[in-house]
Amino acid sequence: MSTFPVRIGTPDGLLYEGDVVRVVCRSITGDLAILAGHCNFCTALGMGEAHIVLEDGSRRNAACIGGMLSMMNGVCRVLATTWEWEEEIDAERAGAAKKRAEEMLAKGGLSDKEYRIAEAKLQRALVRLSVKG
Repeated sequence: MSTFPVRIGTPDGLLYEGDVVRVVCRSITGDLAILAGHCNFCTALGMGEAHIVLEDGSRRNAACIGGMLSMMNGVCRVLATTWEWEEEIDAERAGAAKKRAEEMLAKGGLSDKEYRIAEAKLQRALVRLSVKG
């Protein structure tokens, strides 16, 4: 299969640079896959599971929470707000965050802002747990 270069980073720095067969992320409008030869494209990233497929067929899974993805002139760049490789996710910590968010939502009496924050924390925890499997 054809490969193309990808750079994945966060505001903290570069996390991956190399050639891949496929990049899969969740955009704000749904899941997308980028393959070699993809047209020039730019989109905002949503919150969800992501992965890259390397030339040897191996797959690296990650939790991606927000950011931008661009494919310009054959080079894919992902600048994520948060990008955590599967092996870096602490399932115990994510489980505790999920429980705290659920308790906060169940308690009720939250302002609109507090509700949105608790809901976002719950979604982030669920994405991390889903990637960790």
